[in-house]
Amino acid sequence: MQDYKKIDYARNKDVVLRYIPGHFITPHSHVNYYMDLSDMKARQREARATGEEMAEMYMVTATIDTILCLENMEVVGAYLANKLTKTGVLSKNAHKTIYIVSPEYDTSGQLIFRENTQHMIKGKNVLVLTATISTGSALSSALESIGYHDGHVIGVSSIFSAATKVMGIPIFTLYSTSDLPDYHSCPPESCPLCRERVKVDAICNGFGYNTL
Repeated sequence: MQDYKKIDYARNKDVVLRYIPGHFITPHSHVNYYMDLSDMKARQREARATGEEMAEMYMVTATIDTILCLENMEVVGAYLANKLTKTGVLSKNAHKTIYIVSPEYDTSGQLIFRENTQHMIKGKNVLVLTATISTGSALSSALESIGYHDGHVIGVSSIFSAATKVMGIPIFTLYSTSDLPDYHSCPPESCPLCRERVKVDAICNGFGYNTL
């Protein structure tokens, strides 16, 4: 695919949104930008900066027991938890630190928590951390799974989100459609790029993409 473009975060030069214009298929929609967040998730300096900026959104939150990391956000989640702990955000956990957990998925895409990790969700105040949100469908499934396991969602954070709420819960995001005003996410049957017969560049999800 073509080279990415980027948007620097106003408060921190190490937080950089990289994106590629085109025609992309996600599990729930067609979008005209692919967010390439690989470096933000895996490069130590960028992951730390991203996690610490996200922590600013929760400095007044009373209690966070668990950070549920979706879309390979574990490294960012660890830095987020570290910053929250240092600034005095409380945890009800006996060890007074925050769990960082990632779910498993079954063949239908539903989240699974094995018996050895269920205690990290059950009865806990859970902050959900994800990379991108387009329609919110996958995120809604995650929130339902947390509720099924008797967890309490106290917040949702993302690097980029086209949505502002999911199941009534506000989404705190570093970047939004105000940064990319022409971003669109739509069902395949109403995709303007499909109507114009623009070829699909890649199939993508929260883990990466495969070009066609």
